[in-house]
Amino acid sequence: MQPHDAVVTLWFVNADDPAAVLSAEPKADRGFGRKYLALMDPTWPIAVFGQFPLNRSVAVSKGEFYIAGYPGITIVQTLVSNMTVLSELSPKLLSSVTARDVYAFAENTDTGFGGIAHWREGKIRRSFCARRDRVYEDIGLPEAFENPFWSGERATGPKRGIDLPFDPIDLVHEADVHWLGVDISAEGPDLSVVGYAIDGRKEPRIQSPKTAKSVADVVSAASTKLGINPNTRDYDDYEDAPAPQPADNHMGAAVHGSKQLARRVGRRLRTLKEVVQDKLRHTDRG
Repeated sequence: MQPHDAVVTLWFVNADDPAAVLSAEPKADRGFGRKYLALMDPTWPIAVFGQFPLNRSVAVSKGEFYIAGYPGITIVQTLVSNMTVLSELSPKLLSSVTARDVYAFAENTDTGFGGIAHWREGKIRRSFCARRDRVYEDIGLPEAFENPFWSGERATGPKRGIDLPFDPIDLVHEADVHWLGVDISAEGPDLSVVGYAIDGRKEPRIQSPKTAKSVADVVSAASTKLGINPNTRDYDDYEDAPAPQPADNHMGAAVHGSKQLARRVGRRLRTLKEVVQDKLRHTDRG
């Protein structure tokens, strides 16, 4: 990430109780994000590359959007270049969804930059953007949740010269909780989003179930490649194994079979786990 880039997360809120909506862990709709991006710019080549919890995933990279539409709430996260003041955020992005309240949170963890902003009915009420050693923007009066930061109660590390008495990114995380009413960190409820790319990449292929290998297939292939499959004659049967017991499912059968194979090659040989690891290493080279 470049020094003046920032990951910006926008929350478009029309719900009266956003905390109740988020606590229910609604699922994101892939079609919603496609329509959103198509309206933003019809020329963008849109590709979906995954669906995951926003608060348990790495932030977006250049050319990516994380999007979710919940009842009364829309989330859009993207990487914005030359971001130092949220009040100058692109009007196209800021007005991409009609909402009573719009909240913006910006971070660059490499530089320590953090920014928060709140618009009500299209008018900015609060914006604060800074690094520890520099304030870029301070619009509106500090809200009550900011007081412990300004008073030094939330200080982290020694203060040097005219440094702020807090880390701006810590203020961003506190604003999340205050404005949205729920902890949206990794400790909070899952926030399902869909990842989209607009940089021309192709959507990842999903392996067909017909071609996916079972655990038993991997075990058999590994043992054969290493010459210790019971169907070959190049192994030592140090110990007779008892007859296999019925398994509840295919996975149970595979696990039981792998244990039986490990007993046959003896305690002096490697465990089944090592066999599979060796197989994967050798097949990768081939």
